[in-house]
Amino acid sequence: MASATHHTDLQQALAHDALESWRVSAEALTTWWSGAIRRGATPIDLAVDLARWSEQVIARSRPTWSSPHEVVLSTPVARLRDFTPRRSRKVVPTLVLPPQAGHDSCIVDYSPEQSQMRAILDAGLMRAYSLDWIGASTSTKDASIDDYLEAVGAAVDQIGEPVNLIGDCQGGWLAIIYAALHPERVNTLTLAGAPVDFHAGEPVIHSWVQALTPGGSMDYYRALVATGGGMLPGESMLAGFAVIQPENELGRQLGLLANMHDPEQIERYRAFEDWYKHTQAIPGAFYLWIVEHLFLHNRLINGELEVGGQLVDLARIAMPLNLLAGAGDHITPAAQVYATADVISTPAPDVAKYLSTGGHLGLFMGREALSEHWPPLLAQVLERSHA
Repeated sequence: MASATHHTDLQQALAHDALESWRVSAEALTTWWSGAIRRGATPIDLAVDLARWSEQVIARSRPTWSSPHEVVLSTPVARLRDFTPRRSRKVVPTLVLPPQAGHDSCIVDYSPEQSQMRAILDAGLMRAYSLDWIGASTSTKDASIDDYLEAVGAAVDQIGEPVNLIGDCQGGWLAIIYAALHPERVNTLTLAGAPVDFHAGEPVIHSWVQALTPGGSMDYYRALVATGGGMLPGESMLAGFAVIQPENELGRQLGLLANMHDPEQIERYRAFEDWYKHTQAIPGAFYLWIVEHLFLHNRLINGELEVGGQLVDLARIAMPLNLLAGAGDHITPAAQVYATADVISTPAPDVAKYLSTGGHLGLFMGREALSEHWPPLLAQVLERSHA
């Protein structure tokens, strides 16, 4: 019965996505054509528009970090980037664990105007660090959850404990696992768009996982990793996100066409696509562990997750907790983030919930979240961070 329900939910989601894709396409093409009529465009002008549009869609550059920093530690799976100014206030250090979904970690320092790292510094948390996940290779394709937790531990060793731990999306569930295993090393914990209860809310990804694991079989995912030579190619993750929300991809491409005479729009498109389309592989062993234990069986919230022979007991978490979710987040519904408050031991007055109106990526690099939600959240962290 549960499987049939998930298939029905998935069919309804696909039908909705198809209608939304048609709507987005029609709206963008209408805008482009109306603009062409207003400026009296000739057939040659339209051909030039299409040629410039094609060039922008195809051309990609490697994304970069936007703020001054230095790499102070490297492990096989991650680098540690130090954003601390030379003259820094003596506060508890802050460590960010970025998302890891086949993209570059520089999403947390996306641009001078849209940077989570700069928001942290602007809040007075002047000892600021971020991990930078390294794409998998043949030498790291068998890296496991233990290797990633060891990288977090090595970063804390380098920085000095305790740290203010901030986890974005996948970095969030990694952060909460680390905090549960080593609560004495974490001063405050902040989770942004991070799934903790993977089955709460309206989890589109969970519906897909259920559909692709009939009877709990992992054969599809194992075949996917085997095809990638023991790794999950970043392109596969990208294709998965496009399937979940195809209207977003269409909206970006056709929105660019509708704004081919707006240099600012073109630059915004280029910057985002450079980050979004520059993918990196994920270790196959790590990816299969995530799908089986978290997305499929939801063992983190159920109290059944074991790592390195140790039970991950979320009740051991008693440090101040901040939870940031997005009302328009279809990747990690708010309920998946807020469920954290029901299973930890942090006193209610020390648990703060924030809600942005935007979607998933906007939580880490969106102007609304960075200007309205992160500043008060980080101010609370600062109050508890005087060394």
